[in-house]
Amino acid sequence: MRKTYITAFVIAVATIAWLASGQFGAGRDEAKRLSITERNDRADAAVEDRAPSRVRARISTAVEQTAFARVRGRTENKRTVDVRAETVGRVVARPVELGDRVATGDGLCRLSMDDRAARLVEAQAAVRQAHIEYRGTLRLKSQGLQSETAIAAAVARLAATRAGLESIELDVARTRVRAPFDGMVEVTHVEVGDYVQPGAVCVTLVDLDPMLLVGQITERDVARVRVGERAFGELATGERLSGSIGFIGQQADPTTRTYRVEIEVPNADYTLRSGITADILIAAETSPAHHVSPALFALDDEGAVGVRIVDADDRVAFRRVEILRDEAEGVWVTGLPEVATIITVGHEFVVPGEALDVEFEPTVDAVVAERNAGDSPMFPVDAEVPDVRSTEARGAFEPTGDAPAIVPKPAPGLSGDGGGTDPQPVHAS
Repeated sequence: MRKTYITAFVIAVATIAWLASGQFGAGRDEAKRLSITERNDRADAAVEDRAPSRVRARISTAVEQTAFARVRGRTENKRTVDVRAETVGRVVARPVELGDRVATGDGLCRLSMDDRAARLVEAQAAVRQAHIEYRGTLRLKSQGLQSETAIAAAVARLAATRAGLESIELDVARTRVRAPFDGMVEVTHVEVGDYVQPGAVCVTLVDLDPMLLVGQITERDVARVRVGERAFGELATGERLSGSIGFIGQQADPTTRTYRVEIEVPNADYTLRSGITADILIAAETSPAHHVSPALFALDDEGAVGVRIVDADDRVAFRRVEILRDEAEGVWVTGLPEVATIITVGHEFVVPGEALDVEFEPTVDAVVAERNAGDSPMFPVDAEVPDVRSTEARGAFEPTGDAPAIVPKPAPGLSGDGGGTDPQPVHAS
């Protein structure tokens, strides 16, 4: 029995010793474990000791660029009116046909006079008689032979006959249905011989000048646009237009939560038709921006988009950017210094703070000097070198001119500063 106690005691002591050894070992391992700050310090020290990384960079200068809100819309005529008859009668003439252009006051339909001519003569004669009676009453009054009651009755008769004359004259005028504004005849509803009642439609008239580009702008963009700002549109037919914003809605569509916006486009020759699909670009804001390739984008530890640049100490710096406008050749971004040295080759392999051995891409001046020396592989000796830093060299699409401002389409797609065959800067990716 005693031997059993001794064995149990030995086992218990061994178990305790084994457990204690684990705690002591954990303490030693914990002592060797580094904090995040210490690890970062060691990583920074390793970067400091590393040889400078070779990268290629270019110097970019910010230029004023305009951001555009893109809206999908359509063309729409300013107004459509059903011109109606205001009296009864038979249609004796309709001098307009489908597609005719009319000016304000032009006749659209003419109704028969019927007995209106006779009633007009009768009303004119009644007015003359009432006027003679009124003057005779006044003469008798001057002689003291007429009462105030008789004079008042003469005045009333004269007023009644004049009202009757005006009524018949108005009815005669209404036998001619006239255009209320300049426009084009879209639909004819009556033919010669038809008998119409008041309210019957004679023709449908459309107002095509100015033409409207109508779209729905999002909640995010509606606060960035203003009435009177420039806007551009490309129709499904390929025509490019420009105009100014004439209206921005104050109430959102309950389904899409978007706001109606209208751009007025001159259309004096009526070449633009209503209902054509259009891509609309509305000038939203202007700010200094740099043109970069999307391949240069990177993410920081928080997932924000940015670009790696070279700072004043020839080290890597990460700058967050926001995209102002995108194009086929690249994007315009804000968030960089006015003059920035952007890493174009090798940016994927360097980290912020790392020392760099920078090889600069040739500037425009260097290309010009090389061309003058006759050794340029990019441009022939007699070619003009585009200034990639200028907005003009990018062929900014801001059409102006008399109505309608239709610009020939230089290339597929639509962007805020155009495209086409103008020389474009080459950006390394």
